[in-house]
Amino acid sequence: MSTIRKRLITNSIQVGGSLVCLIWLLSFSLGCAGGDGGSGSGASEGRVEEADRVSAHDDLLYADYPGNCLSCHAAKAQEMLQTTHYQWVGQAPDMVNGASILQGKLTNAVNSYCINIEGNWQMCGTCHIGRGQRPDDAGSDLENIDCLMCHNSDYAVQRIRLDSGTMGIADPDDSLVRNIHAPNRANCLACHAKAGGGDGVKRGDLSLATIDNADRHFDVHMNIDRSDLNCQACHVFEDHKVIGKGSDLRPTDDPDRGSEVSCLTCHSDKNSPNGHDTDKINDHVARVACQSCHIPEFAKTATETYRDWRAHHDGSPADGSATPGHPYSEKIANLIPVYAFWNRTSDNALLGDDASRTYDARTDTWPTSRPVGDVTAGKLYPFKYKTAMQPKTRADHRLIPLDTYEYLSVTGNVATAIEKGLTTIGYQADTVYDWVITDTYQLLNHGIEPASNALSCNDCHGGSRMDLQVDFGYQLKADPATLCVQCHGREDDDPFGEIHDEHVNDRNYDCSRCHLFSRPERRLR
Repeated sequence: MSTIRKRLITNSIQVGGSLVCLIWLLSFSLGCAGGDGGSGSGASEGRVEEADRVSAHDDLLYADYPGNCLSCHAAKAQEMLQTTHYQWVGQAPDMVNGASILQGKLTNAVNSYCINIEGNWQMCGTCHIGRGQRPDDAGSDLENIDCLMCHNSDYAVQRIRLDSGTMGIADPDDSLVRNIHAPNRANCLACHAKAGGGDGVKRGDLSLATIDNADRHFDVHMNIDRSDLNCQACHVFEDHKVIGKGSDLRPTDDPDRGSEVSCLTCHSDKNSPNGHDTDKINDHVARVACQSCHIPEFAKTATETYRDWRAHHDGSPADGSATPGHPYSEKIANLIPVYAFWNRTSDNALLGDDASRTYDARTDTWPTSRPVGDVTAGKLYPFKYKTAMQPKTRADHRLIPLDTYEYLSVTGNVATAIEKGLTTIGYQADTVYDWVITDTYQLLNHGIEPASNALSCNDCHGGSRMDLQVDFGYQLKADPATLCVQCHGREDDDPFGEIHDEHVNDRNYDCSRCHLFSRPERRLR
């Protein structure tokens, strides 16, 4: 295990005596001084050759940080100030809920991990790109931007909240401001791998192992023996704004470019009629996302699948009688994804929402993030599915942002944490509440395996991975005895595959003849 990974794991365990809830947005780059992973703006400011850049930093002192960065790169810092990475809120055009308002974890986001950051900037803010202040603090300015989080991996993996309340490392030295480099995976994963409270907890397809992974089966793109891509190879930055985000993340950092990172940027031929070796696969590319076949399993480092705030991580009741700590959770490795059609918009919960609007009676869950789409709209994507036991007001169905600082660092008493959370959002501390199961779907993008490991036809058609008729809308639109005789007399019950091929391949019949959807891109009749 590399030194960087050891430091990251150590720093994910405890800050200020408690487990850190690290929740952040996207693969991270600051891009000062241009170069690989730079701002991509084409501006001349700060763009110098690598050798000149190194010599320009040779005499810098950490004691002058960040002023010494700003003396040359103030324009770059000004760009960073406007990004979602810094503001933690932004435009949310991909959200069907509240698309016209600014959304993000700083203010109104609700999830099935730490619920919301209200009342706990001290801990949740440890993964912010700032140097300690909230981005909306009156005194927060360019000097609050922590350039080294992206441009020095040694700094990134050691950074903690200091006793002064600022972010930094315990024993800094001048090498930190002299050894400046373009962002690498260690910089990005210092936060993104530990989102939710520890290594691999939240995303399910990112972990600290991705930093120095040498196994292409673990990740074909991010491994030191093969492609060895940095995050910016896909998450392209322009003026410090980035493309790419999960389905459960609200802001779109650069609305002009959108939020999608497309596999076709590199694999452009795979979307063509002859892009794959077999016609059967080519028939699927318009409706099945690349990730669905090329991520057969996820959570190669165990990921959280359930969280319960009523007990601590060791199973002891969260009643204040034990030492404060992380809530009870269940983590599992090597999971099969859950699949859903997604049209690239999502219905994500916001603080203060009436949660009954999205209550799912079929699963008895209260969703915090659901992909929007069905068999008629969108592609089939793989997701991590996660549930949590959370408090909700009984009378008007508001999910309560319990005070995680109280829970994780002070008393460990969930009742007190809920009371404080209620008052934070304007309710009386004695408001009656219930415990309910929330759930969230999180898009899987990383952990792509070699093509030889891709799913085969039988994995989805006839296998246990998914039920196309029950869960995805592929059922017949009428009973076969009624449906079939509309075109011909009663025939032998041949295997489904033979019947399907005869109608689609031989007779060129469109899906709508037997189902409740059509596939116009296949030019059937």
